[in-house]
Amino acid sequence: MIKKFLSVAAIAALTASSAQAASFLNGGFEDNNLGGWTSGFGRWTTTAALPTPSDYQPGGTKYNASPASDNLVTNAGTDGILAGQGVTLNTVRYGNHSALINLASYNASISTIAQSVTNYSGTSINFSWAAVLEGAHGPTDASNFSVQLINTDTSAVLYSNAFVADDGAVANGTFNNAGGGWYYAPWQDISVGVAAGGNYSIILLASDCPYGGHIGYAYLDGFGTTQGGPGDNGNPGTNVPEPASLALVGLGLAGLAARRRKTA
Repeated sequence: MIKKFLSVAAIAALTASSAQAASFLNGGFEDNNLGGWTSGFGRWTTTAALPTPSDYQPGGTKYNASPASDNLVTNAGTDGILAGQGVTLNTVRYGNHSALINLASYNASISTIAQSVTNYSGTSINFSWAAVLEGAHGPTDASNFSVQLINTDTSAVLYSNAFVADDGAVANGTFNNAGGGWYYAPWQDISVGVAAGGNYSIILLASDCPYGGHIGYAYLDGFGTTQGGPGDNGNPGTNVPEPASLALVGLGLAGLAARRRKTA
């Protein structure tokens, strides 16, 4: 009887499936497209507060697909607007491509990009961003950029940052004055420690001012389990056992121990 039980437990433990761990799909945009990411768009309808990123994602209260060309993939090169100010900013951080969020045009547009990852394979989430903001107006109606990383299991905000080019003065020291009313953040390499196997989402927003006279846009690159690379593109090859699998393995080991005691 014990022998039969052990056989069933051992087979179940060995054949139990493991959940394939994942990372950001197309995290470095090296597929030369925005595959794996969800883009959102819209235009300002109020100047009482800065835009909330989730409102402009598909299904959000302010989503409008009409400026849908405002997110695109860039090739390696230098930023044209800053070049006109004598400043060099590479458009790509790693590899051959990056994402440009909110095309640099005067149309009062707001653009977002987001992705969720389940059963994350790493112990850190890494990514890079750079942004260019044209300064003007006040703290709730100027061009702006924001990024937020969330643990979707607990709703905890793991990383959040926002930058506003109000009255030509970006308060956070991350931004530099390029002259001509332009402010920019050179590439920022972000690394956030997380628990492997968790579920996470990231959403980023770049926005013009609501009057169509000042531009805000951002570059994104290198989303993955390790820093300094062009992204894992979905799966870096790590398996994380499912809880049921672990339980069956434990059951099999317990049975083997019981058999040894009986034999002894």
